[in-house]
Amino acid sequence: MPNQSRPATLKSMAIALGVHVSTVSRVLNGDPAGVERAASTEVVARIRSLAKELDYRPNTQASNLKLRKSQEICVLMPRLTDLVMATIYDSIDSAAEQAGYLTFVANTEDQQARQMARAEHALRRSVAGLIVGDSHVGETQPLLDLLQRKHIPYVLVSRQITGHLTAGSDDEMGGWLAAEHLYQQGCRDVAILAGERHASTGADRTRGFIRYYREQGITLRPEWILNGPFDSLTGHQQGEYLLGLNPPPQAFFAVNDFLAIGLMGAARDKGLEPGKDIAVVGFNDTPLAKELFVPLTSVRLPLAQMGLHAVELLHKRILGEPAESIILAPELQVRASSSRLRRTD
Repeated sequence: MPNQSRPATLKSMAIALGVHVSTVSRVLNGDPAGVERAASTEVVARIRSLAKELDYRPNTQASNLKLRKSQEICVLMPRLTDLVMATIYDSIDSAAEQAGYLTFVANTEDQQARQMARAEHALRRSVAGLIVGDSHVGETQPLLDLLQRKHIPYVLVSRQITGHLTAGSDDEMGGWLAAEHLYQQGCRDVAILAGERHASTGADRTRGFIRYYREQGITLRPEWILNGPFDSLTGHQQGEYLLGLNPPPQAFFAVNDFLAIGLMGAARDKGLEPGKDIAVVGFNDTPLAKELFVPLTSVRLPLAQMGLHAVELLHKRILGEPAESIILAPELQVRASSSRLRRTD
């Protein structure tokens, strides 16, 4: 019998049973065709009985190195402190588990150098594939180029780049819906808190918003379209600046809820009430949006579905099956921050 003071191995069990180590491997690693060729029913039963007796656990790390594959998925996220990204990752992790994968997340801080370093570390672990949530528009794509060149399965989530498989939302349509609502509220002088320049989410939402107003014959002021990080501090700072203008904008579209929340804080500091003195629309419809002192109108995205579809698409890529991008439709949730404006006409 194998020395029970040490973990059982395929080799030690093969010696104890008087069979070849490859036979033990086929039986315990789930190769039905190989088992039928290599062993009788009686030998299979003996191998499984001994493995159970010794509480044998496969060395998956060694198997992965040998086979150059694993059941792990690396998820590259810009910031896990971002509730939207955390929600998407939670869905990815649940869907991956259902599909037989384990996930681990790498926080890239939305920097391409960190993105590449984290991805290279994942590739050294022979991951089954990658889900990328921080690709940059308008720039070279060294990571995506590398993955394509090495034929490594990957899919984008939330962000979109032409020519790359993605599970995302129709962000341009979301911006269009926000603009349509504000226009119907009588808002003509509108500012945009547009987020990071390199993020497809902010760029597409801004584009859709501007397009709607252009179709109504209105050109929005370019100096009222401000870029910056997707956080409440930036929203507050940009809100202070815009609300300090004479005259200030009548309405505000923020490409995520945190920018909108920061702007609403700046309005409060100036004695202004969203929904009465100004109109504010956010994006993503995070759970906090409807709980604010003035509930926030926001464009809702199916974030959990986005994560689920990212795993589905990646699984198809891993299996070598054809796959097409999935783009989900947004919905506008109208609340008090934009629906009760005081009329000045």
